[in-house]
Amino acid sequence: MAGNGLSSLGRVKLADLAPSEGLPSDAYKISVSTLSHSLAQYSAVIIQFPASDGALLRSGLDSARLYFHQRASYPAADMIHTNDSREWCKTSGYFADPQLWQEIYDYRPGLTPMEPSNGMEFHPAGLPDIFSLLGNAARVILDAISFYLNLRSSPFTEILDNVPLRSREISSSALSVCCYARPSFQGAHHHNLTTQEDGQLVMYPEQEHQVDKSLISLVKSDKAGLLVRDLHGRWVLVDEHLGPQEVVVYPGLALYQATAGYIIPALHRTEINNMQDNMYGRCSLAFKLMPKSMTSLSCSEMRAAGHGVEAQFQLPIPVDDFMQRSHPTEQLLNRNTFQNYNFPTPQDGSMKPLMRRKKNNSRCKPLPPSKRLRLEAQRLLKERVQEIADKKGIKLRFCNLKECENHIHSLDSPCATIRMEIGWPHGVPFVHPHDLPNKSKIAFLEAYEPGWTASHDMESSLSEHVQAGQQSANCNCKSLVQAL
Repeated sequence: MAGNGLSSLGRVKLADLAPSEGLPSDAYKISVSTLSHSLAQYSAVIIQFPASDGALLRSGLDSARLYFHQRASYPAADMIHTNDSREWCKTSGYFADPQLWQEIYDYRPGLTPMEPSNGMEFHPAGLPDIFSLLGNAARVILDAISFYLNLRSSPFTEILDNVPLRSREISSSALSVCCYARPSFQGAHHHNLTTQEDGQLVMYPEQEHQVDKSLISLVKSDKAGLLVRDLHGRWVLVDEHLGPQEVVVYPGLALYQATAGYIIPALHRTEINNMQDNMYGRCSLAFKLMPKSMTSLSCSEMRAAGHGVEAQFQLPIPVDDFMQRSHPTEQLLNRNTFQNYNFPTPQDGSMKPLMRRKKNNSRCKPLPPSKRLRLEAQRLLKERVQEIADKKGIKLRFCNLKECENHIHSLDSPCATIRMEIGWPHGVPFVHPHDLPNKSKIAFLEAYEPGWTASHDMESSLSEHVQAGQQSANCNCKSLVQAL
């Protein structure tokens, strides 16, 4: 599943991601690779449903427009969104956020009554069918991500709702029918939209971004306006050219936690263009696959697959606590921080300062060959390997030395794909060069430093020993002459 990166947002057919017994087909491997690379580069991917499902999605959006159009011009006080994180798994029915000029109808099986309580109340049509369609797709996508991470089949089953729900169970996942900037929705003088010079209205100011706490989110809109921040910090309009049966998929914070940070959650915001000429605003269907509230997010599956798990992901976190916590997005705003690690640095800094000190101080001892190997390998890892990984959207996670001695002889090891994609030296364990034995360090340097050889390094080290000895002898002779 090697890839050279994607020039645009990846498109994958849902049918090609459906798992089957036996060995994976070529179509499945290609689709999983496209999915994973698109998520790594753009934090989003476009999923293509069968053409027959396009009619259901289209009718859902049509019903959404009519539902919000017949709503009152301003919501009642008890329908104003309070942003209470404690109610994350209890939202149901209609509520509004006048500050963002946004209206939402949450459909949650087991909690949302689909039969009207009186003859005057209507609900968006087709929600159970759309919930089932997008929910099944979300689980298929989640399993495809698990396959790419070399996890066992359906590793997240224990934290997901039962299929179907048991008696009196309430779904943790929800289908949100959303409407932005409906012209008949009053209270616009309270909203915080920012008007740009070209007349474009942006729902969220530049300093405010949204990140879902879901595992996977699927969004289908009737007008373009969803922007997601990519690997390089650029905002990409991801729903501009969606077909009738296509939806945008992006990962959330729960998946980031459950995969020990390997799957980066999407930062997104919504903009609105030329809503003045539209009587319905911008409508969308958003399904969020959520973990059950009475379970915990654990990285045990990642650990069992041989992935490194950093300290912040070591302990399981109860889902309910996770959903009520605040999650600062400062690190997510700088995507490169997830590609870099704090490597141990020598006391004298990089190689260049070391060489300068040698020139300025003729009496300093030359580096022994073992330390030279370590410093050279560390420098190359930072400069060359990290650059390759960043360009391809690969997150480097090094193995344990003892474990990886077996990985290098297996095609299905946790690090096999990464080693292949960045051209890791053959036969060298996929661990930080600082932890490699000298023989493997030499192979690492010869792969990434053209013209570098261990014999050349030893010769230069010996010549420095000789030069240092000669300089020391000259100094001793001069001092001896002055004494006489």
